[in-house]
Amino acid sequence: MHLDSMGVDLSRLADLLVYDSRQPLLFNTGLFLILFTLFVIVYRALRPWRVARMIFVILFSIYFYYKASGECCLILLGVAVSDYVLGMCMQGARSLTRGRTAVMKLIVVLNVTVNVGLLAYFKYFGLLIDTVNSFFTTHIDPINVILPAGISFFTFRSISYIVDIYRGHTDACRNPLDYLFFLTFFPPLLAGPVVRAKDMLPQIKANPVATHEMTSEGIYLIILGIIKKMVIADFISGNFVDRVFDNPALYSGFENMMATFGFTIQLYCDFSGYSDIAIGIALLLGYRFKENFNSPFKAANPTEFWHRWHISLSTWLRDYVYIPLGGNRCSKPRAYFNQFATMVIGGFWHGASWMYVIWGATHGALLVVHKMTRGFLPSATETETIVTDNGEVEMVTVPSRFAPVIKGFNMIVTFLLVSAAFMLFRARSMEDVGMMWHQIFHDFHLSVAPQFIESYMTIVLAMTVGYFVHILPSRVTSPLKRGFMASPVIVQAIALALILLVAIQVRSSDIVPFIYLQY
Repeated sequence: MHLDSMGVDLSRLADLLVYDSRQPLLFNTGLFLILFTLFVIVYRALRPWRVARMIFVILFSIYFYYKASGECCLILLGVAVSDYVLGMCMQGARSLTRGRTAVMKLIVVLNVTVNVGLLAYFKYFGLLIDTVNSFFTTHIDPINVILPAGISFFTFRSISYIVDIYRGHTDACRNPLDYLFFLTFFPPLLAGPVVRAKDMLPQIKANPVATHEMTSEGIYLIILGIIKKMVIADFISGNFVDRVFDNPALYSGFENMMATFGFTIQLYCDFSGYSDIAIGIALLLGYRFKENFNSPFKAANPTEFWHRWHISLSTWLRDYVYIPLGGNRCSKPRAYFNQFATMVIGGFWHGASWMYVIWGATHGALLVVHKMTRGFLPSATETETIVTDNGEVEMVTVPSRFAPVIKGFNMIVTFLLVSAAFMLFRARSMEDVGMMWHQIFHDFHLSVAPQFIESYMTIVLAMTVGYFVHILPSRVTSPLKRGFMASPVIVQAIALALILLVAIQVRSSDIVPFIYLQY
């Protein structure tokens, strides 16, 4: 009897450890918590042996990706091998006396072709067939292509690595383990942030050890990410936002508007929550990534919003798309076009749907309009003339007397514009978008607001917390973070356990994947 039950348990354990498309290995699963705990124990034990620890991390990262995307892990390994070979070829091309530039450009073209080709096949081939069928009334059968998880993120890292070698910003990896570690490192593998080789390779070579401060900060970020994702984002999504976006005609304009605001907050909490957890896990292992979100709803205009939202992607697009297009080193009309084209490409990067392209074009238009009109918009600063101690007259910029009012007004307008654009991001089709706007303009019914608040009190509370905690000034949040980091380890562990317990209690029966895993 005992052996039979053991056989059943071992069989179930084996099923858990192999790839299952219905149950991928994600940060918000119990299996990951168990595996990561065991991983950290072995990782720290291998500290004296750098190579052994690197191989262990690489193997765990590949297994993590296998559990999330099955046999597509072979694509990740193929990209790693291709990058290493091309990087060494680029390094060798630097020693050429003739034809050096041409060879290096050819290597960049090969790398970009490989990565864009992967994206085109796995992400956009089906969209191409659907578009051809729509325009030419053909009946070409689509090919069922499985999208590798996180392919957009590791191909972006691949391109930046080769381009940075070309530009002289970093040297090629001579040790293949260093590059394989960089490209497969599991915390940012599935949904970012987009980590660059020039930032991470020096850390890899240093064989870092997580300090007490890094560990405390990592736990703090993981707790913050869990709250954002599992307590706020998943709750808003499953209990309100998804219902409205699936059937907008069944709801009043007021409810459609609230669902749009709700999705904006949900997307922020979901994606920044993943980034917080990924950055926190990396800190526990001794690696520090740059901040990926910086209170984007504090932005007072569309340009500032993209300086605060998904920073690793917006700076990647700036450095590898906008600047190569000419940036602002040209006429104003051309600079505006470069800005618009970059955002369209950024929208297209998100997925195989024309809705993403339209969303990117909308943000591009907002950025261009802001740059064209910012001289006429209300400003929170004003210029004053002062006389220095030396008797010289200088012009200085000081806060306007109405700065708080102007700043608040600009924040609200920016949030409304961003939310309207995110309606395009979430809706299934332009018909649904049209229906939502129809309901908002022609069937608003503000009278349902009291009933809505009463019926969806917990949703309203979650949205309010998600928004207002986000915009709290640093003078409020910084002491909280410092106090947590200064607390004993046992207190931090208890806090993490309590947050996990709360998250389990409020979550739905099924694990909700992170939104950006599909990109």
